[in-house]
Amino acid sequence: MDECGLERAVVCAGGTIDLDRLSRQLVEGGHVETDADNDAVLAACAGTDGRLVPFFFANPYRPPEVYRARAAEFRGLEVSPAVHGVALADPRVADLVAVAAEFDHPVYTVCLERPGAGVADLVTLGRRFPQVNFVLGHSGIGNIDLYALTLIQDEPNILLETSGGYTCVVEAALRRLGAGRVLFGSEYPLQHPTVELAKYQALRIPPEQWRQVAWDNAHRLLGEEKR
Repeated sequence: MDECGLERAVVCAGGTIDLDRLSRQLVEGGHVETDADNDAVLAACAGTDGRLVPFFFANPYRPPEVYRARAAEFRGLEVSPAVHGVALADPRVADLVAVAAEFDHPVYTVCLERPGAGVADLVTLGRRFPQVNFVLGHSGIGNIDLYALTLIQDEPNILLETSGGYTCVVEAALRRLGAGRVLFGSEYPLQHPTVELAKYQALRIPPEQWRQVAWDNAHRLLGEEKR
Protein backbone atom coordinates (compact mmCIF):
# COMPACT_ATOMS: atom_id res chain seq x y z
CA MET A 1 0.00 0.00 0.00
CA ASP A 2 2.82 2.39 0.82
CA GLU A 3 4.52 1.61 -2.48
CA CYS A 4 1.33 2.31 -4.44
CA GLY A 5 0.17 5.35 -2.50
CA LEU A 6 -2.90 3.61 -1.07
CA GLU A 7 -3.91 5.15 2.21
CA ARG A 8 -6.67 2.74 3.33
CA ALA A 9 -8.09 -0.59 2.23
CA VAL A 10 -11.01 -2.86 2.99
CA VAL A 11 -9.78 -6.34 3.94
CA CYS A 12 -11.62 -9.64 3.68
CA ALA A 13 -10.47 -13.20 4.30
CA GLY A 14 -8.76 -15.18 1.56
CA GLY A 15 -7.45 -18.71 1.41
CA THR A 16 -10.83 -20.34 2.06
CA ILE A 17 -10.29 -22.32 -1.11
CA ASP A 18 -7.11 -22.87 -3.13
CA LEU A 19 -6.96 -21.04 -6.46
CA ASP A 20 -6.86 -24.17 -8.62
CA ARG A 21 -10.07 -25.43 -7.08
CA LEU A 22 -11.67 -21.98 -7.21
CA SER A 23 -10.93 -21.68 -10.92
CA ARG A 24 -12.44 -25.12 -11.52
CA GLN A 25 -15.55 -24.21 -9.53
CA LEU A 26 -15.97 -21.04 -11.57
CA VAL A 27 -16.15 -23.15 -14.71
CA GLU A 28 -17.76 -26.40 -13.58
CA GLY A 29 -19.57 -25.47 -10.37
CA GLY A 30 -19.08 -26.96 -6.94
CA HIS A 31 -18.56 -25.49 -3.51
CA VAL A 32 -16.90 -25.73 -0.13
CA GLU A 33 -18.60 -25.41 3.24
CA THR A 34 -15.58 -24.23 5.23
CA ASP A 35 -15.45 -20.99 7.21
CA ALA A 36 -13.23 -18.09 6.24
CA ASP A 37 -10.69 -17.01 8.83
CA ASN A 38 -12.41 -13.83 9.98
CA ASP A 39 -10.37 -13.79 13.17
CA ALA A 40 -7.20 -13.47 11.10
CA VAL A 41 -8.72 -10.47 9.34
CA LEU A 42 -9.44 -8.77 12.65
CA ALA A 43 -5.91 -9.52 13.84
CA ALA A 44 -4.43 -8.05 10.65
CA CYS A 45 -6.52 -4.90 10.96
CA ALA A 46 -5.85 -4.38 14.67
CA GLY A 47 -3.36 -1.66 15.45
CA THR A 48 -3.51 -0.08 11.98
CA ASP A 49 -5.47 2.94 13.27
CA GLY A 50 -8.26 2.27 10.79
CA ARG A 51 -6.00 1.95 7.78
CA LEU A 52 -7.20 -1.63 7.23
CA VAL A 53 -10.98 -1.99 7.41
CA PRO A 54 -12.33 -5.49 8.17
CA PHE A 55 -15.26 -7.13 6.34
CA PHE A 56 -16.91 -10.35 7.52
CA PHE A 57 -16.80 -13.22 5.01
CA ALA A 58 -20.01 -15.11 5.77
CA ASN A 59 -20.55 -18.84 5.37
CA PRO A 60 -24.18 -19.42 4.30
CA TYR A 61 -24.02 -22.94 5.70
CA ARG A 62 -23.89 -21.42 9.17
CA PRO A 63 -26.93 -19.79 10.78
CA PRO A 64 -27.07 -15.99 10.39
CA GLU A 65 -26.63 -15.67 14.15
CA VAL A 66 -22.92 -16.45 13.64
CA TYR A 67 -22.58 -13.24 11.63
CA ARG A 68 -24.91 -11.29 13.92
CA ALA A 69 -22.81 -12.17 16.96
CA ARG A 70 -19.66 -10.79 15.30
CA ALA A 71 -21.11 -8.03 13.12
CA ALA A 72 -20.21 -5.16 15.46
CA GLU A 73 -16.52 -6.04 15.04
CA PHE A 74 -16.66 -5.60 11.25
CA ARG A 75 -17.61 -2.85 8.80
CA GLY A 76 -19.25 -4.85 6.02
CA LEU A 77 -20.24 -8.26 4.69
CA GLU A 78 -19.00 -10.44 1.84
CA VAL A 79 -20.91 -13.38 0.39
CA SER A 80 -19.39 -15.50 -2.36
CA PRO A 81 -21.37 -17.85 -4.61
CA ALA A 82 -18.03 -18.71 -6.23
CA VAL A 83 -16.63 -20.12 -2.97
CA HIS A 84 -19.61 -21.48 -1.07
CA GLY A 85 -21.80 -22.20 -4.09
CA VAL A 86 -24.92 -20.68 -2.50
CA ALA A 87 -26.90 -18.57 -4.94
CA LEU A 88 -27.79 -14.95 -4.30
CA ALA A 89 -31.41 -16.03 -4.69
CA ASP A 90 -31.07 -18.49 -1.81
CA PRO A 91 -32.98 -17.62 1.41
CA ARG A 92 -29.79 -18.16 3.41
CA VAL A 93 -28.17 -15.22 1.63
CA ALA A 94 -31.24 -13.08 2.26
CA ASP A 95 -30.97 -13.92 5.97
CA LEU A 96 -27.36 -12.70 5.99
CA VAL A 97 -28.27 -9.50 4.16
CA ALA A 98 -31.01 -8.87 6.72
CA VAL A 99 -28.31 -8.90 9.41
CA ALA A 100 -26.21 -6.51 7.32
CA ALA A 101 -29.22 -4.19 7.23
CA GLU A 102 -29.39 -4.27 11.05
CA PHE A 103 -25.78 -3.12 11.32
CA ASP A 104 -25.79 -0.75 8.33
CA HIS A 105 -23.18 -2.88 6.58
CA PRO A 106 -22.57 -2.73 2.83
CA VAL A 107 -22.58 -6.11 1.08
CA TYR A 108 -19.85 -7.10 -1.37
CA THR A 109 -20.34 -10.00 -3.77
CA VAL A 110 -19.12 -11.40 -7.08
CA CYS A 111 -21.68 -12.69 -9.57
CA LEU A 112 -21.42 -15.78 -11.76
CA GLU A 113 -22.91 -16.99 -15.01
CA ARG A 114 -24.95 -19.52 -13.09
CA PRO A 115 -28.65 -19.82 -12.16
CA GLY A 116 -29.42 -17.73 -9.10
CA ALA A 117 -26.02 -16.06 -8.96
CA GLY A 118 -26.13 -13.62 -11.88
CA VAL A 119 -26.28 -9.84 -11.91
CA ALA A 120 -30.04 -9.99 -12.43
CA ASP A 121 -30.28 -11.99 -9.20
CA LEU A 122 -28.25 -9.33 -7.41
CA VAL A 123 -30.71 -6.74 -8.72
CA THR A 124 -33.60 -8.76 -7.28
CA LEU A 125 -31.79 -8.98 -3.93
CA GLY A 126 -31.04 -5.26 -4.00
CA ARG A 127 -34.69 -4.43 -4.59
CA ARG A 128 -35.69 -6.63 -1.67
CA PHE A 129 -33.28 -4.71 0.59
CA PRO A 130 -33.32 -1.10 -0.71
CA GLN A 131 -31.80 0.15 2.56
CA VAL A 132 -28.64 -1.92 1.98
CA ASN A 133 -25.81 -0.83 -0.30
CA PHE A 134 -24.45 -3.63 -2.49
CA VAL A 135 -21.12 -3.73 -4.31
CA LEU A 136 -20.88 -5.79 -7.50
CA GLY A 137 -17.27 -6.93 -7.56
CA HIS A 138 -14.84 -7.39 -10.44
CA SER A 139 -16.80 -5.30 -12.97
CA GLY A 140 -19.54 -7.93 -13.23
CA ILE A 141 -19.09 -11.32 -14.89
CA GLY A 142 -15.93 -11.60 -16.95
CA ASN A 143 -13.87 -8.60 -17.98
CA ILE A 144 -16.19 -6.97 -20.51
CA ASP A 145 -19.61 -7.12 -18.84
CA LEU A 146 -21.28 -4.01 -20.21
CA TYR A 147 -24.59 -5.81 -19.80
CA ALA A 148 -24.11 -5.71 -16.02
CA LEU A 149 -24.12 -1.92 -16.25
CA THR A 150 -27.45 -2.06 -18.05
CA LEU A 151 -28.90 -4.33 -15.37
CA ILE A 152 -27.81 -2.19 -12.40
CA GLN A 153 -28.16 1.23 -14.01
CA ASP A 154 -31.52 1.97 -12.38
CA GLU A 155 -30.60 0.41 -9.02
CA PRO A 156 -29.15 3.23 -6.88
CA ASN A 157 -28.10 0.91 -4.05
CA ILE A 158 -25.80 -1.20 -6.26
CA LEU A 159 -22.28 0.09 -6.94
CA LEU A 160 -19.63 -1.36 -9.25
CA GLU A 161 -16.14 -2.28 -8.07
CA THR A 162 -13.81 -2.28 -11.06
CA SER A 163 -10.95 -4.71 -10.39
CA GLY A 164 -10.40 -7.17 -13.22
CA GLY A 165 -12.53 -5.37 -15.80
CA TYR A 166 -11.35 -3.72 -18.99
CA THR A 167 -10.89 0.02 -19.23
CA CYS A 168 -13.87 0.17 -21.59
CA VAL A 169 -16.08 -1.13 -18.77
CA VAL A 170 -14.70 1.41 -16.31
CA GLU A 171 -15.22 4.21 -18.81
CA ALA A 172 -18.78 3.05 -19.51
CA ALA A 173 -19.52 2.72 -15.79
CA LEU A 174 -18.43 6.27 -15.13
CA ARG A 175 -20.64 7.46 -17.97
CA ARG A 176 -23.73 5.33 -17.31
CA LEU A 177 -23.70 5.03 -13.51
CA GLY A 178 -21.84 8.20 -12.62
CA ALA A 179 -18.64 8.44 -10.57
CA GLY A 180 -20.69 8.27 -7.37
CA ARG A 181 -21.46 4.58 -8.01
CA VAL A 182 -18.01 3.34 -9.07
CA LEU A 183 -15.39 2.00 -6.66
CA PHE A 184 -11.68 1.41 -7.14
CA GLY A 185 -10.56 -2.04 -6.04
CA SER A 186 -7.12 -3.63 -6.21
CA GLU A 187 -8.02 -7.33 -5.69
CA TYR A 188 -4.63 -7.65 -4.00
CA PRO A 189 -2.95 -10.13 -3.56
CA LEU A 190 -4.44 -11.82 -6.64
CA GLN A 191 -3.87 -8.63 -8.62
CA HIS A 192 -1.16 -6.05 -8.00
CA PRO A 193 -2.58 -2.61 -7.17
CA THR A 194 -0.39 -0.96 -9.82
CA VAL A 195 -2.32 -2.82 -12.53
CA GLU A 196 -5.65 -1.44 -11.35
CA LEU A 197 -4.24 2.04 -10.83
CA ALA A 198 -2.90 1.98 -14.39
CA LYS A 199 -6.42 1.50 -15.77
CA TYR A 200 -7.56 4.77 -14.25
CA GLN A 201 -4.37 6.57 -15.20
CA ALA A 202 -4.94 5.49 -18.80
CA LEU A 203 -8.47 6.92 -18.72
CA ARG A 204 -7.23 10.28 -17.42
CA ILE A 205 -10.47 11.03 -15.64
CA PRO A 206 -10.92 14.41 -13.92
CA PRO A 207 -9.47 14.65 -10.40
CA GLU A 208 -12.89 15.16 -8.88
CA GLN A 209 -14.11 11.87 -10.39
CA TRP A 210 -11.02 10.03 -9.19
CA ARG A 211 -11.62 11.43 -5.69
CA GLN A 212 -15.12 9.93 -5.71
CA VAL A 213 -14.03 6.55 -7.07
CA ALA A 214 -10.94 6.16 -4.92
CA TRP A 215 -12.06 7.78 -1.66
CA ASP A 216 -15.44 9.44 -1.17
CA ASN A 217 -17.66 6.55 -2.24
CA ALA A 218 -15.94 4.09 0.07
CA HIS A 219 -16.26 6.47 2.99
CA ARG A 220 -19.94 6.93 2.28
CA LEU A 221 -20.47 3.15 2.18
CA LEU A 222 -18.66 2.78 5.48
CA GLY A 223 -20.77 5.49 7.07
CA GLU A 224 -17.85 7.85 7.56
CA GLU A 225 -17.56 11.55 7.04
CA LYS A 226 -15.56 12.71 4.03
CA ARG A 227 -11.94 13.41 4.78
